[in-house]
Amino acid sequence: MNKKLKTILWVLVSVIVVGLIAYPKVKGFFVNKDSTNMMGAKQSVAVKIKVINPGVLREIIKSSGTIIPDEEVDLSFETSGKIANIYFKEGSYVKKGELLAKLIDDDLQAQLGKLQIQEKLAQEKESRQRILLAKEAVSQESYDQVKTDLQGIESEIKILRTRIIKTQVHAPFDGKIGLRYVSEGAFVNSNTLVAKLVKNKPLKIDFSIPEKYSGIVQQGTNLQFKIEEVEKWYSAKVYAIEPKIDPKTRTIAVRAIYDNANEEIKPGRFVSIELVIREKMDALRIPTEAVIPEMGGERVFIVKNGKAESVSINIGLRTAEEIEVISGIQPGDSVIISGIMQLRPGMPVAVVKE
Repeated sequence: MNKKLKTILWVLVSVIVVGLIAYPKVKGFFVNKDSTNMMGAKQSVAVKIKVINPGVLREIIKSSGTIIPDEEVDLSFETSGKIANIYFKEGSYVKKGELLAKLIDDDLQAQLGKLQIQEKLAQEKESRQRILLAKEAVSQESYDQVKTDLQGIESEIKILRTRIIKTQVHAPFDGKIGLRYVSEGAFVNSNTLVAKLVKNKPLKIDFSIPEKYSGIVQQGTNLQFKIEEVEKWYSAKVYAIEPKIDPKTRTIAVRAIYDNANEEIKPGRFVSIELVIREKMDALRIPTEAVIPEMGGERVFIVKNGKAESVSINIGLRTAEEIEVISGIQPGDSVIISGIMQLRPGMPVAVVKE
């Protein structure tokens, strides 16, 4: 029994030893066979493509700005005094020249009345002296004195009327008046704010552009702007450009105007702005990510007969998202836009999405 067990153990040990010796060779055989099968059939690369067709390509400057009123002023008196009357309603529209508020001016009106009486008497005296001078009944010197007295009174009346005007607040332009900050009977001076007057039709838009576009954006350049949380785009037009570039920001200040016919937009809002500085109607456009830069130019991969083909191109107008191709590809070509770094000319490709 012991002899038989020893024989079985020796047989098992012999099989294990032979297996260990043969294993590397068997493994190498199957690995080489699999590698040969893989090399025999090239795997295709999954890519996305874009079929190229002519279309509109616009070079756009994007900026941000602020809407400001066409006109805005803080209304206040030019002199001190007590308010006699306030003639406007908060939030109402007023016309240019309309009387909005007035100070008590009884003392000034009394002085004016007195001077007007003196003026009338001086005018009658000057008239009589002129008649007598024509008849040589008085001297030229006497007439000149009377005329000088009349002119002095007229000057005093003008000064007094100017002082009376300063006790009044008139609308300097058509617009909408805001909140009232004073009441009738209150004592005010030149620093006291009565109300704000704003003209919201049209509106102005202030923004800046990089200095390299200073010669491109001109008066009359059209732009579009969008208000946050509002999907609608509005059209405006550049009407003024700062003649000097800001040396700190290397930008130039620009101002556009929007008619705001219905006054649906309020000043003070932040806006996103787009200016179209160049436009081509029938441009062959490709995504920027499809272009491979090289020392001698640029190239792209296109799909032909299921394989990737490298093509050199000449480019024109360039935007952040698209590039115009002047030559190298034709309308209808399928340009590869993904997996580009894995491609080699002639490599099979599988289009996963157009």
